Amino acid sequence: MAVVVALGAFLMTLFGGWVAQRVTDRRHLVLGLAGGLMLGVVGLDLLPEALEAAGEKVFGVPEALLLFVGGFLFTHVVERLLAVRRAAHGVGADERAPQVGLTAAAAMVLHSLMDGIALGAAFQVGGGMGATVALAVITHDFADGFNTYTITSLYGNARRKALAMLVADAVAPLVGAASTLLFTLPEELLGSYLGFFGGALLYLAASEILPEAHHTHPARSTLLCTVAGVAFIWLVVGVSGG
Repeated sequence: MAVVVALGAFLMTLFGGWVAQRVTDRRHLVLGLAGGLMLGVVGLDLLPEALEAAGEKVFGVPEALLLFVGGFLFTHVVERLLAVRRAAHGVGADERAPQVGLTAAAAMVLHSLMDGIALGAAFQVGGGMGATVALAVITHDFADGFNTYTITSLYGNARRKALAMLVADAVAPLVGAASTLLFTLPEELLGSYLGFFGGALLYLAASEILPEAHHTHPARSTLLCTVAGVAFIWLVVGVSGG
């Protein structure tokens, strides 16, 4: 059953990527929405889950929050190192490194893999739990597909690479759900990963995607798209019961 439900996540991810491609003439709106979706996923979905799974304190601070900050700083350091490397090769500072986009997309693929594992584990607990997790996974995989394609192409990667990462993101839940027949991921490890990934995702949304969305089109409609993205994730979390 978990694998069958993961097929729905596969289709929803591809649909999210297709939407991101079709509205290229409104790029600022796409980026504004993507930034809102990413902000909503981090603040309303990933971080609460991470705190619940890995809430043990390390020197007074929950482990998940430490890794959240670590993920933010790690992404910042990687991007700065790439900027120094580009400058050494005479590349302009305003030109984005494709490797950053591919790395971020790869992290989203890993996140989708964890979604599949969570889905399989939920169905092992019971049908009711599986149905709740299934609703959350399928609905927010639209945002995953949308963001995976957007962030890969935003950093200057060719369309074929963006499509390849989109397909990988779509297949990941299927692989994750099937893998639960073989093993179960410890809850604390999953929480730690979610905290780290949330920090990385927040950095990309706040420092790259949202500023780019408002760079050439500081329109009210772009801001509304960002708010709509956050509201959509809030709706998903509320309907799925958190």
